[in-house]
Amino acid sequence: MCTARLWVVVFCACAAALPLASSATAGPEIPGAEQQQPIALVGGTIHPIDVDVIPQGTLLMEDGRITAVAREVLLPENTRQVDIRGQHVYPGLFDAATNIGLVEINAVRATRDHTEIGLLNPNVRAEVAVNPDSELIPVTRANGVLLCLTAPAGELVAGMSAVVQLDGWTWEEMTLRSAVGLHVQWPNMAPLERWYIEESSDEQLKNRDEQLRKLDEFFADARAYATARRAADAGGPSLDGDPRLEAMAPILSGDLPAIVAADTIGQIESAVAFAVRENVRMILLGGYDAPLCADLLKRHKIPVIVTGVYRLPSTRSDAYDDPYTLPERLRKAGIRFCITSSARFGASNVRNLPYNAAMAVAHGLPPAQGLRAITLSAAEILGVDDRVGSLQPGKDATLIITDGDPLETTTHVVRAYIQGREVDLDNRHKRLWRKYQEKYERLGNQ
Repeated sequence: MCTARLWVVVFCACAAALPLASSATAGPEIPGAEQQQPIALVGGTIHPIDVDVIPQGTLLMEDGRITAVAREVLLPENTRQVDIRGQHVYPGLFDAATNIGLVEINAVRATRDHTEIGLLNPNVRAEVAVNPDSELIPVTRANGVLLCLTAPAGELVAGMSAVVQLDGWTWEEMTLRSAVGLHVQWPNMAPLERWYIEESSDEQLKNRDEQLRKLDEFFADARAYATARRAADAGGPSLDGDPRLEAMAPILSGDLPAIVAADTIGQIESAVAFAVRENVRMILLGGYDAPLCADLLKRHKIPVIVTGVYRLPSTRSDAYDDPYTLPERLRKAGIRFCITSSARFGASNVRNLPYNAAMAVAHGLPPAQGLRAITLSAAEILGVDDRVGSLQPGKDATLIITDGDPLETTTHVVRAYIQGREVDLDNRHKRLWRKYQEKYERLGNQ
C-alpha cells in the first residue's frame, strides 16, 4: 500500500511538473515568416567576403535568395526598401563545429542528447535530435551566428553531422544539409599523464591499439558489405540490411568526408595515414599541431577546422599565444582552415564565435581572413558554399546587418535574415537584462 501510494505521489508530481518544464525549455521567439515580397537593403556597406566591399550598396532578396548585389540595382515595383545607411551587411556567421540544439545545460544530463552508446555509430544523425526550442539558439543568432554544423559526440565513430540554420519550427525546417560528414575521434597515440586519468601508460597504449584495430576491422566490414550490397542489387544473393554498415557507403565512395578530431602531431599523422590507406576524404578537426605537419596536409589537400582560439597551450614548452597564432600559421603554410568556438563550454559558447576570429586577427591573421574563417571558409570546407558563406546572387539570403565590425565586441546585430525570413533577435539574455534594469530603476525611484 505504501509503495502504491508513493508511486501515485511521484506520478502526480511529475505530471504537475511537465507544463513547468515545457515552458522553461521553450523560448517565446517565433520563427521568421516566409518572404512575401522582394526586400532591398539600401545604402549600407556590403561585405560580400569573396569580392571587394561595396560602399553605399544595395542588396536585393527575392523568394529567400539573393538576386542582386551592387552600387545600383533596378528594383521590382513591389519591393520593400530597408534603409541601412551607416550600417553593414555580412553573410550570416558560420560555426563549423558545435553541438547546438543537442545540449542545453552541460551539467544537466537530461538536457544532453549528443552521444550514443557504443564505439561505432556511423548511422547516428545529429539533426533529428536538434531541439528547435533551445534557449541557446536565439542567444546565438543575436550575435550574428546564423549557421552551425551540429555534430554528435562519441568515443570512436560518433555519427553524421548536419548544417543547421538557427531558425525554424522543426529540425526539418532548420536543416540546410544533412549527413555532412562522419565524425571520428582519433585515439591518443601517446599516454597522457593527467590527474583524472586512472589508466596506466601500458593500459592506455593497449586501449589505443584496440581502438585502431576495431576501426580497421569496421572499415573492412563496411567494404565487404558494400560489395555484397552491389551484388544483391544486381540480382545476386539477398543481403540482410545493417544500418551501421549501410551508413558507411558515402564515406567509402568519397561522397562524404570523415571529420577526424585530432590535435597532436602523432594523432594527425596516424589519421592521415589511415585516410590515405582507406582512400577516404578527410577534414581535420582541432589541428593544434597542424603547422608541424603542414606538408603532409597540403599534399593530401586536408583542410583544418580550428576548434577555438581561446584555449590554453598544449604543453609547457609552447608559447603562451600558440593557440591565438594557429590560424595565421596555417594561412602562411597554405592550409585551408576555418575557425570555430567549440573548444570551451559547448553550445552555450557559440555566440562568441566572432571573438575567436578576432583574437586570431589580433595575433597576425589579416582581418579579411578572420571574417572569411567564420563565413565562406566554413561553408567551403563543409560543402555548402553554393548556398551560404558569401553575398552573391543565387545564394540563400542568409545575412546579418550590423552597426559595425562583427569582430568588435561593441558591435550590435540590428537585423538578421535566414533565407529571406527576418528572424527575431530577442532572447533570454535580453529579457533578463530588461527585467533587472526595471528592478534597479524602481529601486532608484524609491
